[in-house]
Amino acid sequence: QVQLVESGGGLVQAGGSLRLSCAASGRTFSCYAMGWFRQAPGKEREFVGAINWTGDSTYYADAVKGRFTISRDNAKNTVYLQMNSLKPEDTAVYYCACGRGTRVVINGGIDYWGQGTQVTVSS
Repeated sequence: QVQLVESGGGLVQAGGSLRLSCAASGRTFSCYAMGWFRQAPGKEREFVGAINWTGDSTYYADAVKGRFTISRDNAKNTVYLQMNSLKPEDTAVYYCACGRGTRVVINGGIDYWGQGTQVTVSS
C-alpha cells in the first residue's frame, strides 16, 4: 500500500503562484511514475502532469504547459507541482497519483490516489 497526502492548496489571485506537495509513504518504490490530476466542479478529472522515477522526464497537459512544473525528491518521497501564472480556470481539486509508468499515469492507469487539495484562483 501507498499513502499519498497533498498539501499547499489555497486561494490565490489570478497571476499568482502556488506550490503543491505530495508526500508518499508505504511501498513507495512501486510509484515509478507520479502524476497530478485535477477536477473542477461539474467536470471530469483531467491529467495535469507526470514525472518518471528519476525526474528527468516530465509530461504536461497543453492547458498548463509553460506555467506548471512538476518535480520530485525521492529522498523525501515527495512530489511537487509548482503552479505559476494561475488563471481562474485552474480552480479545481488537485490530486496526486502514483502509477507504474509515465504513459500509464497519463492514460489514467493509477494505482494510488491522494485525497486532494483545493486550489481556488480568483479573478
